Amino acid sequence: METIRLGIVEDDTVIRESLIKYMSANPSIEIQIAAKSMEDFFDRTGQGQVKAIDVLLLDIGLPGMSGLQGIKLIKEKYSKTDIVMLTTFEEDDKIFTALCAGACSYISKRTSLAQIREAVFTIYRGGSYMSPSIARRIAEYFMPKAKKKDDLLTDRQKDIVQGIVDGLSYKMIATRLSISLDTVRDHIKRIYRALEINSKAELIRKSLDGDI
Repeated sequence: METIRLGIVEDDTVIRESLIKYMSANPSIEIQIAAKSMEDFFDRTGQGQVKAIDVLLLDIGLPGMSGLQGIKLIKEKYSKTDIVMLTTFEEDDKIFTALCAGACSYISKRTSLAQIREAVFTIYRGGSYMSPSIARRIAEYFMPKAKKKDDLLTDRQKDIVQGIVDGLSYKMIATRLSISLDTVRDHIKRIYRALEINSKAELIRKSLDGDI
């Protein structure tokens, strides 16, 4: 019978304990470590208590060092470990940062425990797993981009551009549109990519020139 040595790095106690309980209920899974932060993970593994980890479920939004920052260090310590991002973040930049840094899979926390466990087995056996919403975002990222000027930005993104032209801060734009600050920042990144620009000045110029 196969035995999967599983590691977990998750700061939310409820989620961490749920993962431990559910995963360890399967006789083929052995929990090697369940840490609450990257610092906790490295402190405990540095004592030589954990010899190997086959699959590691890793959160991004951790106290102290983020999961994204920890990927490279984890791979240096456990080169054969398959790192699976298990997170609420579904922004393109975080997805690609994680995959480029060495993660092999990316799973939304909206995924059921049963699916997460199935993903662990799939990954251990040499496969990869992406939540459907993540897989769709990756596919959309590589789809040919529309070149028609009117199709470059969504109505919401045009509202955000107008807010910038009006001299509003990101926080003020978020308040005006009743959306979160993180949503504004995510839209800004998408706007820059769609327009192939790198600064607020270029964005304002394009808007004033009627190119948006």
